[in-house]
Amino acid sequence: QVRLVESGGGLVPPGGSLRLSCVTSGFDFGVSAMNWYRQTPTKGRALVAAIGVTGTNDVPTNTLYADSVKGRFTISRDDSKKTLYLEMNNLKVEDTAMYYCNSALTASYGQGTQVTVSS
Repeated sequence: QVRLVESGGGLVPPGGSLRLSCVTSGFDFGVSAMNWYRQTPTKGRALVAAIGVTGTNDVPTNTLYADSVKGRFTISRDDSKKTLYLEMNNLKVEDTAMYYCNSALTASYGQGTQVTVSS
């Protein structure tokens, strides 16, 4: 059974930081590109960041970011722990959303973790 479990969300003031985690099971994490999406009632679901399969022979792992988070968010993966991360710095009010991790291989999503940025 494919499972993705997000954690790490919370309430932070503008300029704050959070680190989201997504622990996975039930599929071959190491061969799956992984994504972070976020969703709000008004904007729907949007891609935040994506990471490819871990590169070999010193080939860097491909990453992709939405323009709105470039330079502030960092996506990473630990294949040994089957876990996906999203480091979020200099958070803004407009980053408030439910954040979901997604496996491109299985097209599955987790239950989400709420991030609220407010003073």
